[in-house]
Amino acid sequence: MELIELSVAKREGTGKGAARRLRADKAIPGIIYGAKIEPVKISVDVNTFDKVIRDNGTTGLFFDLKVEGETSRMVMLKEIQMDPFGLRYLHIDFHEIDMDAKVSIVVPVETEGACAGVKEGGMLQIIRRELEVVCKPKDTPESVKLDISELEIGDSIHVADIDLGAEIEIPFDTNFTVVTIVPPESGSDDGEGEKAEVADVAAE
Repeated sequence: MELIELSVAKREGTGKGAARRLRADKAIPGIIYGAKIEPVKISVDVNTFDKVIRDNGTTGLFFDLKVEGETSRMVMLKEIQMDPFGLRYLHIDFHEIDMDAKVSIVVPVETEGACAGVKEGGMLQIIRRELEVVCKPKDTPESVKLDISELEIGDSIHVADIDLGAEIEIPFDTNFTVVTIVPPESGSDDGEGEKAEVADVAAE
């Protein structure tokens, strides 16, 4: 688990007016909450936070949060609220974590290996590019790595096939497809791949 250091300031004002003033000063209003703490209102420098997001994305982020006038807090990024056009940060939610308690977090899916089915002319179709995992923070994987080297045309990897070890669980109700190798005609640009992804999500 990688911790990203981030310094934040406490804020006193509440309401839309105070939030607008913060944004005008190039800061983002935010909050830290957790099961064992009172919520703490903070502000985050927009340029600093934007660089973190550009460098690391938005999923699976843990922070060593340096709160002004306090000791560090270990938190995970829970939610980023954006304006309707996705151009401006409106609010950030951080959740303080207990290193001994399991958390639910979304991590990306990565494939490994030269796929046998692709060599035969098939097409690799990644149905799920992210998966939810439940584990203690220290066990959080950077990604779910899937070995596709033995997959032939028509083969798939379903969520129940994935074993990340005893410490990491992937919760699911339906044994959905994560990756599959489709025949060449099924991989044409006729929208079928997108339909398959939508159908799989809807089935869940």
